[in-house]
Amino acid sequence: MQDYKYLIVGGGMAAASAITGIREIDPAGSIGVLTAEAHPPYNRPPLSKWLWRGKPLSSIWRKANSATVTFHQGRTACALDPRSKQITDDQGVVYQFDKLLLATGSTPRRLPFGGDEIIYYRTLDDYERVRQLAARGGTLVVIGAGFIGSEMAAALAMNGTRVALVFPDDAIGSRLYPAHLAQAVTTLFRANGVDVVPRTRIIGCEPHGNRQTLIAQDVGSGRERTIAADGVIAGIGVDPNVDLARAAGLEVNDGIRVDASLRTSHPDIYAAGDAASIYNAALDAWRRVEHADNANNTGGYAGVAMAGRAVRYEYLPFFYSDLFEAGYEAVGEIDARLEMIEDWRIPDVEGTVTYLRDGRVRGALYWNVYGSVGAGRHAIGSVRDGRKVT
Repeated sequence: MQDYKYLIVGGGMAAASAITGIREIDPAGSIGVLTAEAHPPYNRPPLSKWLWRGKPLSSIWRKANSATVTFHQGRTACALDPRSKQITDDQGVVYQFDKLLLATGSTPRRLPFGGDEIIYYRTLDDYERVRQLAARGGTLVVIGAGFIGSEMAAALAMNGTRVALVFPDDAIGSRLYPAHLAQAVTTLFRANGVDVVPRTRIIGCEPHGNRQTLIAQDVGSGRERTIAADGVIAGIGVDPNVDLARAAGLEVNDGIRVDASLRTSHPDIYAAGDAASIYNAALDAWRRVEHADNANNTGGYAGVAMAGRAVRYEYLPFFYSDLFEAGYEAVGEIDARLEMIEDWRIPDVEGTVTYLRDGRVRGALYWNVYGSVGAGRHAIGSVRDGRKVT
């Protein structure tokens, strides 16, 4: 049996930040990390951003590995017994803990076809696999134009790869941006060589040697056609890894519910990162956030709390993206179904979109505007007058 003062399930950014937080308070308490990854903790944003813009692979690693931390890599936690404070992994090894952090992350949603021929882009191993495919030439098809899909299509095109971006919406980002901005982004992708295929669903994938034939269906007419690919990447969303917590009887509702100290319904078990659901007073809502800023901050707060310092997590995380020469920062609820007030210095090039519901600010998008996220946080929850700009 392995015995730790602090046990962390998960080896990602939230886990790395938790280790730092613990060590701020407790420099000597034993820390064990149980992770399915074969790698030590690393930053995930570079996998679809900076590594494709010339940054070295060595820049992604987190400073979490030390003589005072024991990593159990390639292991999956299968059972949690809160009463005896024990975790059992997939090899039958039992881990005893005083304090436990569930930083279990999320799992990419998968299509009901294609098997391992489709890369559900998430990990360093996925990055290295796509790099090899890109180096061989040919056409790569990206399914989904959300956060990961749009960044990967841009990254590949910037590196000279022929890429097609297939998605069911009218334009890239049409679920997030005002319609005219979504159309401008779509035009930007096409101008940079991406074959943009909107209003299309992929409904099948058939292997042919080293290539795949995708069966595409027009969302309006239902007509089908085929798209040939030398590699397929999918970014169609993720689901939080909550099975371990649910089976142990912890409170779960679209994530593992935690209080302001990142504590679950068990007083010695905490949760952070993608899998954690925490109430945000400014938005008056329970939120589960899947971005790096959230992983880093919830992990850090949880680590400090586990080590005995009282904390109150009220932070509203931001997120950002880089798409060719365009980029944005955003905070709060970004949803094109909300009322939107726009303030453009240069239309579709530089400006701010504020999102409201019932006259209250819910979020802010800063398009090619940087350093304003703090103002957005301050505004969220406040009452604003204005008209909807379409």
